[in-house]
Amino acid sequence: MAEKYKPKIAEAKKKSVAHTRMLIEKYNVIAIVNMENLTAKQLQNMREKLRGTVEIFMTKKRLIKIALEQAEHKKKDVTKLIEKMKGMPAVLCSNENPFKLFKILKKSKSSAPIKAGHTAPADIIVPAGPTGFAPGPIIGELGACKIKAGIENGKVAIKADSLVAKEGDVISAGLAAVLLRLGIEPLEIGLDLVAAYENGEILEKDILDIDEEKYIEEIKRFASEVYALAIFIAHPTKDTINHLITKASSDARALAKEAKIVNKDTIAGMLSEAHSGVSNVHAKLPKKVKWEIKIK
Repeated sequence: MAEKYKPKIAEAKKKSVAHTRMLIEKYNVIAIVNMENLTAKQLQNMREKLRGTVEIFMTKKRLIKIALEQAEHKKKDVTKLIEKMKGMPAVLCSNENPFKLFKILKKSKSSAPIKAGHTAPADIIVPAGPTGFAPGPIIGELGACKIKAGIENGKVAIKADSLVAKEGDVISAGLAAVLLRLGIEPLEIGLDLVAAYENGEILEKDILDIDEEKYIEEIKRFASEVYALAIFIAHPTKDTINHLITKASSDARALAKEAKIVNKDTIAGMLSEAHSGVSNVHAKLPKKVKWEIKIK
């Protein structure tokens, strides 16, 4: 019986898989990035900016898949990254916190015009407002892209915000030309981190993309509400005890005053009220009647 044919695996592919696997096993954080629309020159610039922070390795999807499968025995569930690969995937490895890593990559991105045939990365909206264009064919070009325009002060003006493409739409040549003329650059050029793996957990882009200022404000608001609740229910903690003691003391003095309880804290106020009451009575008496008030 003839021996079953087994295709030979090119040595370069074996080395590529081995190198990818080595990176996956070496670093704490493994991320899948999409390098679609990123030129070789831009990738080189990104590597320079991120040197010492991350290692980036790009190879074929199938070889990345094999490397992830081989590393599964050391990094449990790392193969879940396979389903996150899209576009032109690459493996990015680092020991940085994944949230910090995402922030670094996001800051390193730059905007760029979109070309015909590309898909919109998000909804593209042309804002209302004046343009620098003189009346002419541009009005028809804008209309063809469903952008309402008119003439104001001798210049073309866009009348209302216009949604010209939804996320995932393929950009036409006409729309690409109009966006370029308007100076609208919908693309973000850079390493698009799709998902990251750390300690057996997969963190996707929408989780990693945190508005830090908003997050801090939410924490402050939550802390304020918790503090108010603790005061309301008189729950003693190191943060509330001083306030609770002050409030209890104030409430006790008010109660003692209302109940006419004489003690060192209420006597002065009670005598002052008594003196004030007698003085009011004295002021209403005929002037011929003389009173002498002495409090010892």
